[in-house]
Amino acid sequence: MIQIRKANERGHLDHGWLDTYHTFSFGDYYDPDHTRFRTLRVMNEDRVAAGQGFGMHPHRDMEIVTYVLSGELRHEDSMGNGEVIRAGELQRMTAGSGLLHSEFNPSSSEPTHLYQIWLLPREKGLTPSYEQRLFDPAGRRDRLQLVAGPDADEGALRVQQDARLYLADLTAGGAIEHPLLPNRHAWLQVLRGSAAVDGNNLSAGDGAAVSDVEQMRIISADGAEVMLFDLN
Repeated sequence: MIQIRKANERGHLDHGWLDTYHTFSFGDYYDPDHTRFRTLRVMNEDRVAAGQGFGMHPHRDMEIVTYVLSGELRHEDSMGNGEVIRAGELQRMTAGSGLLHSEFNPSSSEPTHLYQIWLLPREKGLTPSYEQRLFDPAGRRDRLQLVAGPDADEGALRVQQDARLYLADLTAGGAIEHPLLPNRHAWLQVLRGSAAVDGNNLSAGDGAAVSDVEQMRIISADGAEVMLFDLN
């Protein structure tokens, strides 16, 4: 079974300094039919204006993954971290028992385009932690590259949940396949370009919830960047 979540059906708020789309209910946007998918709780696509950002604010009991598609994002937190996340880099925070952090576009002229993802953790009250990594883009050309998972396999970021996050860059005419084990589920998000999953056409910003299939086949006629979650 595949259920499509079209980009233009997502929650949308334009605050001037922040143009944001919410795949699932978040903040002032609530849709009872789209509150989460399995342990995937938040998927926000944000564009942050130059010199703008989120002031220091709290989180707890959530696994937070940020992927910067273009521009830069300055991060500071109550653990003492102060880093710039550049285009192509991923950041993982375990909010656990509680932390404060801020996110800011340090550029004076260029916007920042990013996805921020929240996963429910395996348990509450975990010790807060942080890591950031740049993965070799060659490792995801027409193949799935593991960038986050519970065991930090292949140098992936470690998330405190039975969930695996992959990135793939499909060339024109490229195709990838991903098996789903029994009782596993998947969420596919198209970040750039267009692709099709098992015959369902998707454009940038579209997502697809996949359950009760043995194998997914993702193809792209013109090229695409996609993000795939394998979930329990």
